[in-house]
Amino acid sequence: MRISGVLRQGDTVGRQSGDEFILLLPDVAHIEDAATVAEKILDTLAWPFSLNGREVYVTGSLGLSVCPSDGEDAESLLRNADIAMYRAKEDGRNSFRFYVPEMDARMRARVETEHDLRLAIKRGELVLHYQPRVSLISGEMLGFEALVRWNHPREGLIGPDRFIVVAEDTGLIMPLGDWVLQQACRQTRQWQDRGFAGMRMSVNLSARQFRDPGLVERVEQVLAESGLDPACLELEITESTVMHDSEAAIGTLRALKRLGVALSVDDFGTGYSSLSYLKLFPIDVLKIDRSFVRDVTADPDDAAIVRAIVTLAHSLGLTVVAEGVEETAQAAFLRHVKCDELQGYYFSRPLPAEAVESLLRGVRRLDMHALEREGPARAVTAGNGLNDVREGA
Repeated sequence: MRISGVLRQGDTVGRQSGDEFILLLPDVAHIEDAATVAEKILDTLAWPFSLNGREVYVTGSLGLSVCPSDGEDAESLLRNADIAMYRAKEDGRNSFRFYVPEMDARMRARVETEHDLRLAIKRGELVLHYQPRVSLISGEMLGFEALVRWNHPREGLIGPDRFIVVAEDTGLIMPLGDWVLQQACRQTRQWQDRGFAGMRMSVNLSARQFRDPGLVERVEQVLAESGLDPACLELEITESTVMHDSEAAIGTLRALKRLGVALSVDDFGTGYSSLSYLKLFPIDVLKIDRSFVRDVTADPDDAAIVRAIVTLAHSLGLTVVAEGVEETAQAAFLRHVKCDELQGYYFSRPLPAEAVESLLRGVRRLDMHALEREGPARAVTAGNGLNDVREGA
């Protein structure tokens, strides 16, 4: 192991989790000695690794805390070293930083989030909320997207924007994502067993999950354990995820398709500009990013983009879902351009499982009459490349 090779006699290295390691350097006479060891570690990591016949380069970020000035117990020293490590990452990675008390509160909050999140996964503090996906053709609910929330013991229910980035950076996204997949599949099967047949469940896959060699086997295992029909599961990935290594992505996507699950590209239009992957990758659904939907009734460029996405997707036999729909006018425009489904607060916010069951028992549908009254005449449309706002035809 390269790190061990540059340590002094008496130094210790251990793996904490994922790609994180802890080094213990006793008998450091001068702080410069610790800096020298850190520099040697970065230098040795800079050399390429051979992986399946290819050279792979990695970088490291190191945070250092010193006893007793930065803490007199292991917990304090580890926490402060973590804070310093995140500062090294923010400053450009491939570097090291010593902890200083002046390091901003944001770094400390990030470390505390990581610590609390590790406990949350073990203690069962995570919960799923489910946002309906609704047909713009029939008005019926077709399924749900599973969205994780954290029932924090001190702060209450908090959204993923507060912890998903930390989970990705630390590798906690793997156990978290696995829990989401299991829980969503079990819940869908429970609803089906209670008479709500045909409900589809959409689950997001993180970039780390998608690149995990054991992903396909794990999905197959979860489907078998839950008893859920693969046709009722849809896995969402982002453009940037599938384009990170397109050759490997094609193999993974095809293997997932062989299981019988549906595949969708989330946040379409915000990532890579190349459209070639649409015909190469075995995907079923495009989800239009909310950034285009938000101003679709006021911005002719957004209207043109949404119309083009729908037309392109339909020509390839794909289903189109618009995310972030909040207003009647937006829904009316999307129906006018023949978008297949919508998702957003216009119909329902994400709901806990018990509220979803009440929604299903109420047989709630999209108000198609309201959309017809709104009509395309009040929606912005774009045509012939003109940057004008005009009445819809």
